[in-house]
Amino acid sequence: MLEAFIHMDEETFTTLSTSILCTGLILYMGFIIYNLAKESKAGKYGTLVLFFALGFGMVGFIAKTILTEVLQK
Repeated sequence: MLEAFIHMDEETFTTLSTSILCTGLILYMGFIIYNLAKESKAGKYGTLVLFFALGFGMVGFIAKTILTEVLQK
């Protein structure tokens, strides 16, 4: 298995690392939004609004990735 990582081409490495790192960043931003809602005592509706408003960019990124994959096939 280590042999496969050593001989990985640049395109595969870039695709894999971008997917993993962007997923981690999206999860971290979700944690930040949750923590912001908790510290501000936003309540259920306020938390929903925060996740919708601040998470809208993440939804766009995910939708772009899915649409790119679907249209390439």
